[in-house]
Amino acid sequence: MRQVGGAVSEAVVAALVAVVVGAVGLKAFSTVHWPAFNASNVTRALTTVGQVGTIAAVVVAALLVRARRSPWLAKLLAWAGISGFVTVSLGMPLAATKLYLLGISVDQEFRTEYLTRFTDSPALHDMTYADLPPYYPAGWFWVGGRVAHLLGMPGWEAFKPYAIVSIAVAAVLAHVLWSKLVRADYAIAVTLVTTVVLVAFGSPEAYSAVLNILFPPVAVLAWGALYRPERFGIGGPLLRRPGQDPSATTESAGGWAAALGTGLFLGLASIFYTLYFFDAVFTVCLMALVAWIALLRHRHRADPAPGALALVWPILLRLIVIGAVAGSIALLSWGPYLAKALTAHSSGGSAALHYLPETGSRLAFPMADFDHPLLAILCLAGTVWLIYRAADSRRAQGLGIAVVAIYLWSLLSMTVTAGGMTLLSFRLEPLLQVLLAAAGVFGLAEGARGVYRAFGEPARFRVAAVVVAVLGVVAFAQDIPAVLTAEIDTAYTDTDGNGQRADKRSPSAVSYYRDIDAALLAATGKPRDHTVVLTADTSFLSIYPYYGFQALTVHYANPLSEFAARAAEIKRWSTSKSPAELHDALAHSPWRAPDAFLFRRSGDSYTLRLAEDVYPNDPNVRRYTVTFPASLFDDPRFHTTEVGPFALVVVQP
Repeated sequence: MRQVGGAVSEAVVAALVAVVVGAVGLKAFSTVHWPAFNASNVTRALTTVGQVGTIAAVVVAALLVRARRSPWLAKLLAWAGISGFVTVSLGMPLAATKLYLLGISVDQEFRTEYLTRFTDSPALHDMTYADLPPYYPAGWFWVGGRVAHLLGMPGWEAFKPYAIVSIAVAAVLAHVLWSKLVRADYAIAVTLVTTVVLVAFGSPEAYSAVLNILFPPVAVLAWGALYRPERFGIGGPLLRRPGQDPSATTESAGGWAAALGTGLFLGLASIFYTLYFFDAVFTVCLMALVAWIALLRHRHRADPAPGALALVWPILLRLIVIGAVAGSIALLSWGPYLAKALTAHSSGGSAALHYLPETGSRLAFPMADFDHPLLAILCLAGTVWLIYRAADSRRAQGLGIAVVAIYLWSLLSMTVTAGGMTLLSFRLEPLLQVLLAAAGVFGLAEGARGVYRAFGEPARFRVAAVVVAVLGVVAFAQDIPAVLTAEIDTAYTDTDGNGQRADKRSPSAVSYYRDIDAALLAATGKPRDHTVVLTADTSFLSIYPYYGFQALTVHYANPLSEFAARAAEIKRWSTSKSPAELHDALAHSPWRAPDAFLFRRSGDSYTLRLAEDVYPNDPNVRRYTVTFPASLFDDPRFHTTEVGPFALVVVQP
């Protein structure tokens, strides 16, 4: 209990440090009028300076640990340096825009809409549809929405600082967890390197990034909970190396604290990101199977030798505890949806699994990624280390099983395409990169130690090794803006909720949203979250918390929304013969009908550009246009306002 209490206390302090560092850093960046990142190299240069400074703080922390001096100062420096690295690497390139990576485009559009929903209200609710509970896990977005509400910021504007600070907090929490599993200097090194890799490849999807950085230490933790041969007096290669102190690999309290920690992580994953949750569950179950097979293999070493059932029962008991903890947390987000699904009509499953890009049709091999040679070297070292130490290192076993689980998941994902779906394995590639990067740190550290001994332990070798390692980290880190070029450019070219583009060029039609919002409020006389709007310009719902009648695509739609039937109903409305017939059809809609339509004008007609699922094609979406004659709304029962290229039609009661 003392160990758990100490870890929790450290985690709280570390998180507070990360929040302060992130908030202060982002506030400082926002006080200066910077040039757009895609039009100047000024912010790129300052990003590099900030990265070098934060990495230097982390190096000093590691040196203090090695010297066994000022342990709390070392921790504070490590936390400040790691969180500062995240802040400067993402915050400085985005300093001249209010938008996060990818702006409010494509996937980031519905994510912003979700956060805006919870900025408006803490109630668990679908991001788009009125009267439906959420299908997509709400955890990360709910916290972000509540933070935005507390700060008095609109959701779209709070997205960037919240995303950056949340990744910074997750990174320092990963350090706290690593520090309970490995040597303090190793914990600093592996956290820094995995954070650098994560920011480069996983940061655009912030709500998965916070799980990604925690996944490697949790994999080691979960393996420690499930594989405990000492319980049966079994030693052997899968437990320790010859001559190693048995206590060095034996967690206290019989592994129950590790089981509890694993359950908490799975629960967090369940309310943050469904894919990572299922991959984590798959990984833990694979670990349980491997642990049982390993115990069966070595049970002859125990006296008396336990039976197969005696060996499996402790593993199952821990799995039950892990599942109970995770399930209890999962119900916080999934409970309302499951309750509704028992009585409501579903559209037949989620189309979110109907997506197979080219990257999802092949296995990912980061160790052969020649576009990023430093990453390839690191992951190759990790691969070699995982294989070499698979028999005698719990770290290698835990990380290795997690890596194998991703490859098995990828093969399974490709296999089930024959059945008309996928398991979205391509979205696990950033996780694979971080896992192999973590293994690479341990591999390079042990390799350097072996070379050091082979050369007769020369005095300056350690200094040279540290310098080379730090230079490698800096070289990789300063390339992060180049890796994220497309994502950063979109943040500058998208029009934000204030109707401005950060690159100072002419804004898109989004600049009219503010006038549309004012017209809607005036025409309806109702709060935004009491109004349902049918529009194809769904980024309007990302900026203002109106409900939508139809989602951007079926892949982001709640399965309970009956997306295809709604699309057919919209098409039927467009063929109405008169305003009276249309008004009557709206009054008898199977779902809550739109209170307003937001169209694009096209001559004497109003149009909606909608989407349908065409999986297994890639792209998996086909756009089509539904046209409403303007004469359908030439009636006192409809109030029409033209705003720029838009036609806003408010349905009168």
